[in-house]
Amino acid sequence: MTITRDDVLAAGERIAGRVRRTPLLAPSDSDDLWVKCEHLQHCGVFKTRGAFNRQLVAIERGELGDAGVVVASGGNAGLAQAYAARELGVRATVFVPETAPAVKVQRIRRYGADVRLVGTEYAEAQQAALEFAQEVGAAYAHAYDQPEVAAGAGTLAEEVLDDEPGIDTLVVAVGGGGLYAGVAASVRGRARVVAVEPRRIPTLHHAIAAGHPVDVEVSGVAADSLGARRVGDLALAAAELEAPVSVLVDDDDIVAARDHLWQRYRIVSEHGAAAALAGLLSGAYVPASGERVAVVVCGANTDLTTLA
Repeated sequence: MTITRDDVLAAGERIAGRVRRTPLLAPSDSDDLWVKCEHLQHCGVFKTRGAFNRQLVAIERGELGDAGVVVASGGNAGLAQAYAARELGVRATVFVPETAPAVKVQRIRRYGADVRLVGTEYAEAQQAALEFAQEVGAAYAHAYDQPEVAAGAGTLAEEVLDDEPGIDTLVVAVGGGGLYAGVAASVRGRARVVAVEPRRIPTLHHAIAAGHPVDVEVSGVAADSLGARRVGDLALAAAELEAPVSVLVDDDDIVAARDHLWQRYRIVSEHGAAAALAGLLSGAYVPASGERVAVVVCGANTDLTTLA
């Protein structure tokens, strides 16, 4: 199962006017980094792109009935699907772990979705969502491993290279891998992708080493947004087509990168979204001289009281 740039371009046409074209900050005198501000997307997360694409495709195919759409989420995918459903007049049911951040659960409810708390990990909520879809006939929206979802995510990379065609490298955080799969499809043959994961949730890193998705333990500061137990098939397929630079970062690196985003740019980022920058600040990935690098800040759904 793979997606192509054509899938990404089709998604871009489909969701045009429904999502924000987020800004790309150019380097200043004190840094040499472009910053894709996807934290400014509707719902504060890149997943809104894939949510609209998934639901619009479901409408085109006649898959959406009275039961609407159902998704399992650590929080962000639920937010995005709930928001898209509200805008499209679709019923949404969102399954989240009992450990999901209250700030995200409250916002999902405010978008009008039916929220159901199940288990302590994403995988448990996902199983419940699949059973619900079968029972009531709801259209299932995967949080990351679905072609429409990943292709929608990839549209942000189209914006990056459209705004700055000379970018050599895009740095993205990886959880389940939908963002990585979409970005890789968009830029394949045009730019390099650096895939950054928390050392405590190395789903893609381990899958590349094993040659197939493997389960990992889920823990650490970024677990609420990057806490998939295993990487998706789309992400692994993308890695097999063109290997990314796969790097791991420690929780302390992620916390420091999140603080840096606030202190340097006044960007409010959740820990998972700061992981991409952590890959650079920690030295896990060191750009070559003259390499033009863009880092994606992909989400801002966080508790502000935890920000330094």
